[in-house]
Amino acid sequence: MTLGRPAAFLDRDGVIIEDVGYPHRPDQLHLMPGAEVAVRRLNAAGFVCVIVTNQSGVARGLFDLDQMQAFNDLLVQTLAEDGARIDAVYACPYHAQGSVQAFVHPDHPDRKPNPGMILKAVVEHGLDPDRSLMIGDQPSDMEAARRAGVLGFRFDGGDLDRFVADLLGD
Repeated sequence: MTLGRPAAFLDRDGVIIEDVGYPHRPDQLHLMPGAEVAVRRLNAAGFVCVIVTNQSGVARGLFDLDQMQAFNDLLVQTLAEDGARIDAVYACPYHAQGSVQAFVHPDHPDRKPNPGMILKAVVEHGLDPDRSLMIGDQPSDMEAARRAGVLGFRFDGGDLDRFVADLLGD
């Protein structure tokens, strides 16, 4: 049996971009220091790069699905302009305390710390959890990684490329 490809699951806010509080407008897109280089480094190392992000701003009525998707598309495009490839984006718009009824859910399987987004990506992209990793900035990211059988690494800010280089032993 052939092994699936390794993946780098990346949280969005606080890892790839600065967490400015429910970012969804183009003027709120501020890459973390070293983000483009870190993603290129992961690409070069053979990782499929997948963003997995909780986006409760949709459930809270702060922005809609189209705005969320447009912002994620802009992020992927911005990184691509610098040669950094994001292969897929998974976003969970659900939250237990939402105000938009369609997105209120007590414990949606995709909302981290649940592993739903990671597990979907594994199946849909033929990934190998045993050779994959998750980089996140919250305990919920680490718990989602654990539940999905993926090694989790906590990023506390600073230069993302330095963090990734250390992680990969470069």
